[in-house]
This record gives sequence, structure tokens and C-alpha cells, in this order.
Amino acid sequence: MAKLYFYYSTMNAGKSTTLLQSAYNYQERGMNTLIYTAAIDDRFGIGKVTSRIGIDREARLFQPESDLWAEISDHIRQYKLHCILVDEAQFLTKQQVYQLSDVVDKLNIPVLCYGLRTDFQSNLFEGSQYLLAWADQLEELKTICYCGRKANFVLRLNENGEVVKDGEQIQIGGNDCYLSVCRKHYKEKIEG
Repeated sequence: MAKLYFYYSTMNAGKSTTLLQSAYNYQERGMNTLIYTAAIDDRFGIGKVTSRIGIDREARLFQPESDLWAEISDHIRQYKLHCILVDEAQFLTKQQVYQLSDVVDKLNIPVLCYGLRTDFQSNLFEGSQYLLAWADQLEELKTICYCGRKANFVLRLNENGEVVKDGEQIQIGGNDCYLSVCRKHYKEKIEG
């Protein structure tokens, strides 16, 4: 029985690495996967899922207007799919999460989504909100704060390394502008 999975975490927890490992495992067994990533995130090239440890894979792009149900339904007419993998799943819309749940329920294809749970103001992203609500299985991927405790918040930093408290929810970046921290250090930095 296929399921909708949501693997969530803060920055630098290995979400893309885990996705690429899952894709490799399917491929090694002769099974077909379809990998998606957000068009908005082009830090490592357009149409690529890239891990900080140096591995990558080509991916299809999704945008807010993408109809994932139609694309995947069309794709399975060409060849059998055994799994759908979605990187940067926090950027999915509510409708796209619903479409992916239809892929699971109507096509019996597992869908594995990987993304951030919250933004730098500790608010849920739209895609994450509905994945948390509708996924069959939730898995937290863990990383650590600079103090050694579990990091479950993300700070946004400016070019001088100072904490940014306001701004647009979405700003693409990596270690240069985001830092994963524990709740204690998040509060200290936001309140300080």
C-alpha cells in the first residue's frame, strides 16, 4: 500500500542527501522514480537536486502553477513509476499536496517529500502545513545546534552575520544566510 511521506527538518539535516539515497536504492533495484524540485531554488543549477556532500541528480521542476497530478498521470502512460520524490517540498501549494495525495490514493505510487517545516520566523510554509496535516507518515530528520542540542529552528542572517527578524518568507540561500539552532538559542538571538 503506497503512502505519502513527509521528511522534514531545519537546514543542513541531510534532506537532499536522503532523497538522493532513496532514489539510488530504487534505481539499483531496477525501479523507476520521478524526482521533483522547486523551480525557485536554482542555487546548484536549474533542475537539479544537489546535496552538500557533492552528489546530485537531474529533477523535474515544479512551480506554484504546476499540475503535478496531470504531469505524473501523463508520465505513467510512457513507463511505470515506482516512486515520486519531491525536494524542497515546503514550496508546494496546498493544491499540489492534495494532487500528490491523489497520486498515492489513486495510482498507488508512494510519494516521498522532503522539506523544511518552518521559516526563519518559525511559521509553517504552505506545503509543510498540508504535508504535516495529510501525510500518512511523518519523519523528522535531525541536525544539531552549535551548542550540541537538537536544532529545530532556523535563523536568517544578513551579509554581516546578524540575525534578520523581518522580511519575505522565501529567500533562497544556504549556510551564507541561514543557521539551524535549538529553541533556546533561537529565542536568545531573536529577543537579543
